[in-house]
Order: sequence, then structure tokens, then C-alpha cells
Amino acid sequence: MVYLNRIYTKTGDDGTTGLGDGSRVAKTHARIMAYGGVDELNSVIGLARLQPLGDTIDDWLRRIQNDLFDVGADLCVPESDPPPDQPPLRVTESQVEQLERWIDSANEALQPLKSFILPGGSPAATHLHHARTVCRRVEIAVLHLAEFEIINAQTYIYLNRLSDLLFVLARVCNSNGQTDVLWVPGQNR
Repeated sequence: MVYLNRIYTKTGDDGTTGLGDGSRVAKTHARIMAYGGVDELNSVIGLARLQPLGDTIDDWLRRIQNDLFDVGADLCVPESDPPPDQPPLRVTESQVEQLERWIDSANEALQPLKSFILPGGSPAATHLHHARTVCRRVEIAVLHLAEFEIINAQTYIYLNRLSDLLFVLARVCNSNGQTDVLWVPGQNR
């Protein structure tokens, strides 16, 4: 349970912040960059939800926003040996599988692509493409963290699948791909 009675604590004034296990690291630490990016992604998805998306997509994105807090919580607590008495929240394979089911469901109405598409079309699709690009960047930050610290692999697998879902949903919001903006190689030479 979270209980915040004050927003500022002044404990970060020295350039450090606390992790979920009580340890402190520099605010520039790769772990902070990773879960800070997850927070940014969640905000960008919140902006996308301001667009008319339809009830199903909006519900999926609402659930994803909650899952992204799980991803952040997972990244906030380093793996430890032995594990703590109270097991930390970890992203699970079932959360990834849910994204895969949604991708398959949304992709059914789409025609296969014959060109790359540009981020654009409807405002909803544009916001989802923006969320997709932020998601890819966050995935890279989490993978960077994984280069030198042990982390739950489901965190970056979840982000990888989420970027795929955001791409498919952007196409759905472009009249099921009918109004996708296609890349024309060398068009402006």
C-alpha cells in the first residue's frame, strides 16, 4: 500500500534517490533512467487516451497504464540473493501473453503491410505512434540496465510486445489501416 502525506522530502537534494529496497543511487543511474522512462511512457499513453479510441482500445490502454506501474515497481526493486522476506512485485509472463492476445485480436481486421508507414493519419493514431516510439526508447533503456544488472526479463519482453500493440492500434485508429500514411522511398529526391 502506498501512503504519501508529503510530496517533497528533500532527501533527493543531493542528486540521489531511493530504490524500493531502501538503497540509494544517483538519479542518473541506469535503473532510474529505465523506470523514469516507463513513467514517461505511461503519461504519453494517458495523452493518447484523450482521443476517441473506442471503448475496447481505451480499456486496453487503461489496463496497460496499470501494468506499466507494475513494470516500474519491478524495476525499482533490484533482484537480490537471498530474496527479501516480502517478495517484490514482478511482471509476469501472463501480462505479456495478454498483450499478445490483444495484438492478434486487433490485427485480424488489418491488411498486411506492403510499405512502411509514417507516424500520422488520425490524431489518435499519431498519439499511439508517439507512445510506440517512447516505448521503444524505454525498452532500450531497460535492456541497457540488463547489460550490467540482473533484472526480470519479463519487463523488457512486456515493453517489446507493448510497442507492437501500439503500432497495431495506431493502424486500427487509421480506419483499420485504410488511412495509414505510407512511406514512399526517395519520393522527394
